[in-house]
Amino acid sequence: MFCVLLVTVVLFVFEIFPVDKIAFLIIVSLTLLGLVTPEEAISGFSNNATIAVLALMILAIALEENGVINWLTSSMGKIKGLPIYVMAPIFMFVTAGISAFISTTAVVIVFIKIVNQLSEKYNVSQSKLLLPISFAGILGGSCTLMGTSTNLIVNSVATDLGADKLGFFEFSLLGLIFLGISIVYLTLTLRWLPWGKGKNLDDDYHLNNYVTNVHINADSQLVGKTIQESFLFENPDVSLLKLTRKNRVHNSPGKYITFKADDELLLLCDLENLSRINESENLSLNQEQYYAPIQDTELNNETNTNEDELDQRVFAELLMLPGAQFLGKTLGQLRSLMMQDMVPIAIKKRKTLTKLNERLVRSSMNKLVLKVGDRLLLETSKGKLERLGKIENVLLLQEFEKGNANSKSKRNFSLIILLLVIGLAATGILSIMVSALTGVSILLVTKNLDLTTVYKKVNWQIFFLLAGMIPLGVAMHNSGADAYISEKLLVFLFDQPGYVVIGTLFFSTMILSAVISNNATAIIMTPISIAVAQGMQLDFKPFILAVMFAANFSFFTPVGYQTNTLIYSLGNYRFSHFLGLGGLLSLILAVVATFLLTNML
Repeated sequence: MFCVLLVTVVLFVFEIFPVDKIAFLIIVSLTLLGLVTPEEAISGFSNNATIAVLALMILAIALEENGVINWLTSSMGKIKGLPIYVMAPIFMFVTAGISAFISTTAVVIVFIKIVNQLSEKYNVSQSKLLLPISFAGILGGSCTLMGTSTNLIVNSVATDLGADKLGFFEFSLLGLIFLGISIVYLTLTLRWLPWGKGKNLDDDYHLNNYVTNVHINADSQLVGKTIQESFLFENPDVSLLKLTRKNRVHNSPGKYITFKADDELLLLCDLENLSRINESENLSLNQEQYYAPIQDTELNNETNTNEDELDQRVFAELLMLPGAQFLGKTLGQLRSLMMQDMVPIAIKKRKTLTKLNERLVRSSMNKLVLKVGDRLLLETSKGKLERLGKIENVLLLQEFEKGNANSKSKRNFSLIILLLVIGLAATGILSIMVSALTGVSILLVTKNLDLTTVYKKVNWQIFFLLAGMIPLGVAMHNSGADAYISEKLLVFLFDQPGYVVIGTLFFSTMILSAVISNNATAIIMTPISIAVAQGMQLDFKPFILAVMFAANFSFFTPVGYQTNTLIYSLGNYRFSHFLGLGGLLSLILAVVATFLLTNML
């Protein structure tokens, strides 16, 4: 059992496989090793918490599709003129309030759009807002039982082991205390976050140094050669992105196309290679401004948009969200898979624990693949931007405010369903799982939710992660691993005061959550916490809450929570920002939580 745990942690830490693939490997390994029965191995797929998380994710999709989340955040743009030390706590308070009832990831994604707009239009610093917003979303989700999947998982595992169910708002007061402390702390520490610079794709991707439009002169050595015969073929330092001939565009042109005089080529290469190519091949640089980063004045002036403006070439930046169809693809694969008239230029890799430096991938030969939190730079026409914005689980960062296309009736009905779900679950009339499923069913029957959209937008990685990790907790119990660990802890904690016991459990959980999924941490640590409580003949509840809060409060790495991964590179953060500011916040919350939870013993 301990070997399986060790391998699982290593796979998570080094991101050797996607989390859903790791979950499948866990299911198979536990079954083949005889640590669980086949029925126990697949029990995660029918677990109350797994189904509840799935239903809540579907509900969040409906709220997003019908404009509820946008409506709840629509007034945030009006505070653009406030000082950053006033703006940041307002953003944090609103984010936390919504995240208590709606998927934290869905809420933070909406706020990423808002902050990106404020950055481009009014030069508001993204770096001062994104990290506090992400932290506040996590803290807000910790205030209610339905706020995060971690809370549901801890409650489910603890209940299966004989503990009493947690109430919907049973720990909300503790969550609000942690939230209040964090908002004050993050506001005071804004000065240590980078100011960030205005959004400029040219600077961010060094476009002027790499993307060039060239003209083939009549006496060029390229005339009459096929692409395969030219220096452009299989050259890792130079990429031919597009060929234009007599106003006809060839994206990712094939190797048998023959160059002709007056062809226009879009090349991706550095200045050194471009200078050498220009001298040896007799090409002319196109001096006209062919590209333009997207500006708000251009997109908002829809009444004056004509066909020429729609054909104007622009850069667009896409943020990869969980479940995006482009995940796992290299830049070369993307160039062959993308839609007509959309040319991938570069991938900006998110930073990781093992690669602290940002990676900017421009060559098709590079085998690095897109992961969640990476950014993809595209070259396209302005007329194709709307289509880009409709790609599932991909966030168009240059998307600006438009009129709300969602009908008010759909929005209001979806909001009523959300309040109904909260009311049924909070009063105990129905469990969270049943109330969420009821809400989803009503939305489906009234045609306020489409299952086709659900299949595309549900974060299946989380679903399969939960389904795969729950048998791990069962196996720990079957094999006696949880009892063994708890016995060793009891020896260490014998005759120690309550705050040492709770503090040890809290810190252990928080550190484990920093390197593997918070849900996986909750599944591993909840049985251990209950075993320790049993061994000391103490109330289970403080121990369960310690695991639940600690699994959520791992702020000192960018991989501790999904939203931190998304904002890591967007805010130009360093690992030190999470380790320093986030680490100190985690420490403060751990001390406060230890004191409050010890008083419950």
